[in-house]
Amino acid sequence: MINFSFGPNIFLGFILGFGILLLYLLRFVKPEVARDEDLFFVTLGLLYSSILVVHGWRLDPILLFSQVLIVASVLGAGWENIRLRGLLVNLTKKRKKEKR
Repeated sequence: MINFSFGPNIFLGFILGFGILLLYLLRFVKPEVARDEDLFFVTLGLLYSSILVVHGWRLDPILLFSQVLIVASVLGAGWENIRLRGLLVNLTKKRKKEKR
């Protein structure tokens, strides 16, 4: 049985799903920054966000708070990772230009 009611779990699941889809769309927008292992993390993230949406109504407040902290830390670490990948790509391009 699926009990679907709008609550903070739906909001959290959609935020995570949106962030994960941005990671997938990075493959098309900036392919030099995207990595092959991103597809693995996209799959896990979409599975995790769908579990939050469908079964999140079972979470009591302390478990929901722990999920909020986990999602915030994962999205923050992912953002930092993507930013550092972009800086690495820019640095390697700059060094290649200097060698010429």
